[in-house]
Order: sequence, then C-alpha cells, then structure tokens
Amino acid sequence: MDSRAFKNPYPDYDGPASTEQLFDSAGNLTSEFIQHLRNRISELLQHMEKGLMKADQNDCSSYTGWAGIALLYLHLHNAYGDQSFLQKALQYVNKSLKCLTGRVVTFLCGDAGPLAIAAVVHHKLQQTQESDNYINQLLHLHQSVVKLNSRLPDEMLYGRMGYLYALLFVNDHFGNERIPLQYMKQVCNAAITSGEKLGSKKSFSKSPLMYEWYQEYYVGAAHGLAGIYYFLMQTEFGVDKDALLKLVKPSVDFVCDLKFSSGNYPPCVGESRDNLVHWCHGSPGVIYMLIQAYKIFKEEKYMKDASDCAEVIWHRGLLKKGYGLCHGPAGNAYGFLAMYNLTRDKKYLYRACKFAEWCLDYGKHGCRTPDTPFSLFEGMAGTIYFLADLLQPTKAKFPAFEV
Repeated sequence: MDSRAFKNPYPDYDGPASTEQLFDSAGNLTSEFIQHLRNRISELLQHMEKGLMKADQNDCSSYTGWAGIALLYLHLHNAYGDQSFLQKALQYVNKSLKCLTGRVVTFLCGDAGPLAIAAVVHHKLQQTQESDNYINQLLHLHQSVVKLNSRLPDEMLYGRMGYLYALLFVNDHFGNERIPLQYMKQVCNAAITSGEKLGSKKSFSKSPLMYEWYQEYYVGAAHGLAGIYYFLMQTEFGVDKDALLKLVKPSVDFVCDLKFSSGNYPPCVGESRDNLVHWCHGSPGVIYMLIQAYKIFKEEKYMKDASDCAEVIWHRGLLKKGYGLCHGPAGNAYGFLAMYNLTRDKKYLYRACKFAEWCLDYGKHGCRTPDTPFSLFEGMAGTIYFLADLLQPTKAKFPAFEV
C-alpha cells in the first residue's frame, strides 16, 4: 500500500453502542453532533470568506472558481432556509458570469455551471425573466454538445456528461421538466454514438462503448468510463432499454473486470498501480456507477463490488492531499452516504460521521495545501458543503455529479 493516506485512526462500526454520540437508532444525528457540525460550518465559512479575498478573480468555474462558491451558498440556503445565503449565492454567481470561458461547456469547468446556477438562484428569488434568460443561454450551447464530429470529449469535467449534469441541475431545482427530456436524450445519444465509434476501433472486445480523454482511457468518475456510464444509466434520461442491455451493461462489466484484488480501480485501463483513492480516480468515484448498475440491473455482483469500494475508502480514504471533494475525505465520505441511502446500513452512516470528524479538525493533520485552498472541489468550500450535507444524510448527494 502507498503512503498517500493516513492510517485510519477510528475503530470501525461495532453496533449501536459505537454510534451513541453520533446518531440514534433511527439514524437521526444527535443534537450535540448537529451543534458541533453547525458551529464548525460557521467558523470555516468565516475563514473561507477571508481567504477568498486573495482568490483568482477570473476563475468562473464551479470546480475552483466563483460558481463553486455560489453553489455552496445555494446548498447552505437549501439546508438552513436562510435568505442571506441566497443573496450570497447571487453575489458570487454574478462574479462568475463576468468571466465565462466562451469555450468550455460543462457544469464543473465551463460556462454551463455558472449559467445553470444563475438560473436556479434567480428562480428561487422569483425573478422569472432573468432565470429564463440564463436557461436560454444554457440551451444555446446544446447544438455544439450534440454535434457528432466535434472534438468534444464525453467525460464530466470537460465533456458531454458535464453539460448533461447542468440540464439536470436546473430541472432538479425547478422541481419539474423545465428543460424538456429531448435535450438530455440527445446528449446521451451523442455520447453513445461517440462511445460506439471508439469501441469499434479499439481492441476492447468486451466493451462496446469506449471513451478517451487526452489519449488515455480513464476509468474514474471525473474523466472516465465510470462517470459516463453512471449518467447513461439514469432512467430519467431516456436511454432505451436495448442500448442499456447491449451497450451500457457490458461496458460497465468491463470496468468491473478492472478491479484490483484490493477492491480499488486503476486510474486508466491497463494501469497496474493501485495507489489512487479519490473521487476523480479510484473506488470513491466508481462506487456510484456500481450502485446505479445494481439499481438498474438488480444483480448482486454490483452490490458486492460497491461494498468492496466502501471498504477501500474506509481504510485508505483519509488523504494527505487535503480535505476536499475531488481528492480528500470530504469527497470520499459521500461514497458512504450513497451506500447508506441505498442499504440503510448504519455502518455507512457511522463511517461518514467519522470522516466528518476528521474534517472537523480541518488543518490539524499536516495535509498539503491545495492550489486553490478555498475552492469547492479542491479546498475548504467543498468540506463545508459536505458537513452541511451531513445535517440531512438521507438527502446528501455528491455536488455537481450525483443525480
């Protein structure tokens, strides 16, 4: 094993006695633990606000820039119902809209994120005209995304799935089909066509769909196969049953076959080093594909692989890289919450709470400081997002990714 992670200092779940300080038999967090989370959230928020004064003024992205901070405040507004958080979200999304890329079309790294977040913030402020305007700008990108001979990749950070998430985000927050299903369906169809094209060219006989990013066949959630298949298996996108069974399922099984004996997954197809346990590369991202495959195809093997991922995260998920979402325990803990929400097994809620305890000691473990120390995906904003999500664990979803 490598030294990218700290040794997990916590005892594992050992029945109800081990959770008394954290939650009751119904899975509700204790008032003490909730208070602890809330206190730490407000301390970290103040710290983050101070730190953001030195942040890059021209980063519009949700990943490391202003849209990510807007997303955090929108999330806090949903969690606490506090109107001042919505005003903060508006302030930050406006900063983001001033520096759009004009090139990248995704939720996390491009223009779709700021536009979708702006549409939702204005919708919540009951400003219909502004909201519609941002949705129209978002849909204006659609043609370039579904165009088949474009150079656009299919993955989450820079490709089609990242645009698809932005459409879903709008519908989620509007509570209705504000953006018609056909838009999602066309993006999925383009991704399937693109995957078939590469799948037929390359000698991956077992995987009818194949995707690359910068000439590498990535496996994980951010740039790779697991993230793409996770989206193609979402029932609300209307991928037809035939394509699911003949194209998506065997491709998912191809990823399953890449599993290391440890239960972890390689960053790329053909890679033999078992050293990354991040949302972006490894078990903490692949787990969502496995859970979704289990829900759709009802086969126990996917459940078994998902619980193996959870074991890897528990033993190797307290990373030295920091506390963030993309490569840190805050992001890794969402794997436990996804398992908890699927199985209602208290072990997973316990593990998520323990990773939260680690995050509550932010800065005390001697981790590296990320390049953007206060951002959503690398820094403190993401940790705050996770701690706020834990206040209502059954509603928790990995931000900008989980459906």
